Amino acid sequence: MTEKKRQNTKNLAIFGGVILLIIVGLVLSSNKNLLGAKALTPDEAKAAAEKFIKGYLVSADTQFTVGQPKAYNAGLYEMDITLQDNPQPIKSYLTKDGKLFIPQAMDIAEVSGQGSNKTTADSASGGQTPAAVVATKSDKPKVELFVMSYCPYGTQMEKGILPVAQTLGNKIDFQVKFVNYAMHGEKEITENLRQYCISKDQGAKYNPYLTCFLKAGDAAACLKETGINEAKVNSCVTGVDKQYKIMETFNKGESAWGSSYPPFPINDADNKKYGVQGSPTLVINGQEISSGRDSASLAATICGAFTDGKKPAECDKTFASAAPTPGFGEGTTDSSNNAANCAPAN
Repeated sequence: MTEKKRQNTKNLAIFGGVILLIIVGLVLSSNKNLLGAKALTPDEAKAAAEKFIKGYLVSADTQFTVGQPKAYNAGLYEMDITLQDNPQPIKSYLTKDGKLFIPQAMDIAEVSGQGSNKTTADSASGGQTPAAVVATKSDKPKVELFVMSYCPYGTQMEKGILPVAQTLGNKIDFQVKFVNYAMHGEKEITENLRQYCISKDQGAKYNPYLTCFLKAGDAAACLKETGINEAKVNSCVTGVDKQYKIMETFNKGESAWGSSYPPFPINDADNKKYGVQGSPTLVINGQEISSGRDSASLAATICGAFTDGKKPAECDKTFASAAPTPGFGEGTTDSSNNAANCAPAN
């Protein structure tokens, strides 16, 4: 190990230790209602975290990055902190009033294996992937997956979740939705519109179409294979595009977008509701969930969202534990990075 790497490892240890001491002091001295305080915006939260880490937690020459904060719940932002020479990000939290910075949260039930939310499926990275814990249970879990149709990590999770959704059928409310901007050009906008219209007007054929599309990205072939009424899809696309002015805005260029990427506003309200930042983003019963992208992990997580006593027999089926490869194709990978997504660079 080089001297620089030894120093960065030391910095990482100091980072964790100092944060814990700071948290203890802050928690003991604070009794304010965090939910009642004025909330920082995600950009303000990121800036606050960067300033705090740089000023108090690492040495002056230590490089680090702070990922874009996402709403974890009503009172917390979640973000990834990455230190130089340490590729594994530290999932950290900041209260929305900017008063408490928390380096890591550990769910007691998940770690200890209590309850019915732990899966024994091997993950694609070689270990066991515990099912993410869904706090709010329901008789019919609502599962919303936000993607971009050409994002390789979005397609990876779609390939993992589709067998689960097809097995559970109407026992869950499964919906694919779209991130409110597109990073992969006009082809992505076109495919997003096509998939939205298939789901809206020919819903029974959506999952079969998507399963086909994920094999090679051949929309024309998949429309024919699944017997979709193309004229109906095209009519819908024209109407939705006109309603939201999607291509009109795209053709005006970056000056009209308000960002580096063209907007795709069909599911904009839900994006804002959940604080969606990139593709894929999984939301179950209104809670953003970090899950493995293999079918076994996703099945265990979704099945853990049922009200006690309501979990269907379909949850006992054995699902594939190997993570699908990112992008199109039917292969699997033994080196899945469940944190990888399509989102603007920091």
